[in-house]
Formats: sequence, C-alpha cells, structure tokens
Amino acid sequence: MAAQTDSNKGKLSVYFRGVKSEMKKVAWPSRKELINYTGVVIGISAIVSIVVYLLDLGIHGVLQLFI
Repeated sequence: MAAQTDSNKGKLSVYFRGVKSEMKKVAWPSRKELINYTGVVIGISAIVSIVVYLLDLGIHGVLQLFI
C-alpha cells in the first residue's frame, strides 16, 4: 500500500509541474480586452434573455387563445 501512495505522489507532482508549464504558455488578455469581452458577454446575454422573454410572452398569448 505504501508503494502505491509513493507512486501517486510522484504522478501528482509531475501533473502539477505540467500544469505550471502550460500556464506559462497561456496568452492572457490585457485588462482592456478583458473588460471588452466581459461587456460583450453581458450584452449578448441580455439580448438573448429579452428574446426568450418575448418568445415566452408570444407563446403564452397563443396558448391563451386555445385554452
């Protein structure tokens, strides 16, 4: 059982070294880009939610005619 634990510790340290190495390769956005991207996501989310709300109102109105 102890040998298996030691083997897992080695694998875990290799994994985290790989993660650290890959994180250095990431092209992080600048603060301005991050703010712009966040605004785009919030804006599109608001537009989609309004469209879904309007569709819901329309479908509700049509179903009221039948019920």
